[in-house]
Amino acid sequence: MKRVAVVGASLAGVRAAQELRAQGYDGGVVLIGDEPHLPYDRPPLSKAFLAGTASRESLDLLDAGDLASLALDFRLGVRATALEPAARRVLLSDGTSVHADGVVIATGGRARTLPGFEGAHTLRTVDDALALRAALVPGVRVAIVGAGFIGAEVASTCRSLGLDVVVLEALAAPLAPVLGPSLAAVCARLHADHGTELRCGVQVSGCSPAGVELASGELVPADVVVTGVGMTPATEWLAGSGLKVGNGVHTDAGLVTDLPQVVAVGDVARYGGRRHEHWTNASEQAPIAVANLLAGHTARTYTPSGYVWSDQYAGTLQLAGHPRPDDQLVFVDGDPSAASFVATWQRDGETVGVFALNNAKLFNRLRRQALRRPQFQPAVQG
Repeated sequence: MKRVAVVGASLAGVRAAQELRAQGYDGGVVLIGDEPHLPYDRPPLSKAFLAGTASRESLDLLDAGDLASLALDFRLGVRATALEPAARRVLLSDGTSVHADGVVIATGGRARTLPGFEGAHTLRTVDDALALRAALVPGVRVAIVGAGFIGAEVASTCRSLGLDVVVLEALAAPLAPVLGPSLAAVCARLHADHGTELRCGVQVSGCSPAGVELASGELVPADVVVTGVGMTPATEWLAGSGLKVGNGVHTDAGLVTDLPQVVAVGDVARYGGRRHEHWTNASEQAPIAVANLLAGHTARTYTPSGYVWSDQYAGTLQLAGHPRPDDQLVFVDGDPSAASFVATWQRDGETVGVFALNNAKLFNRLRRQALRRPQFQPAVQG
């Protein structure tokens, strides 16, 4: 394998490039990214960077030493437009192509948009964050559609800037399908305690310069509108490649596609019938995917940790594991009305998930003790 193309220059792509070198690969590595920027970290975009308290340089994933040691061939500001496995090449939007014996798909996705919200802000890239930050001038009223992690973090940042904020959510409570009713109520309480108006169970129909229009006909006044309703995996460029796509790039348990010389990592990878759109997941997948790419077959399989965190207002929420709606929620330290607590999800006498608000020490201990599992394991040979 003389050259590997890593398509996607965000966290998952960078980690894959680093793993190639760490695992002894000394061939060419081409890192392709559709943004003109060197790779950067995304979590601060909704928090410190949006608030103006973190610099652009602080987001960089690679320093000068990394750039020198990794010896990457960067192709930035260009999109991958097609994958031609038989010719072993990736076609690019500038008319050029990259020959590659192996491909790591790490294209992530784009912020999902809503019909009728053409004038609204989304938050996925550093340019999105810069545009939104410029709009958050003193006195503006902000309406956020979606009370998931991104929506809640943007709301928190806007409140820290002294802005009036309303969050519009279609669900009966924020993140209820993920956290269940008791913990969803905690998320709602964080909004209320910090002066954010949260309106759940509402349907939106569009936005205008006057604000957000609800399906009921009501207008919610706003000067700045932000939509935080998830992402769409970037897989269009794989049409005709022979790879199975559909809400992501389908892989086996080792993140290997139907073509053994092609693996997928990060938000775009769909394995076990699901995608996991989390920072930790994107980072943890790279060692397994790269090992399998270099081996030419699935030698290792990946088990996601399910670890997620979110900084909202004065609270840090942490979640690990894979709880289901019918699991029993048990508060092991504090209770949901407290400013700090830890809870676990129980199933058949075993802990299958841990949640904490402002208690990282106990959370990490329970996570290590109750959810200890190998990050990867040898694939079962048939």
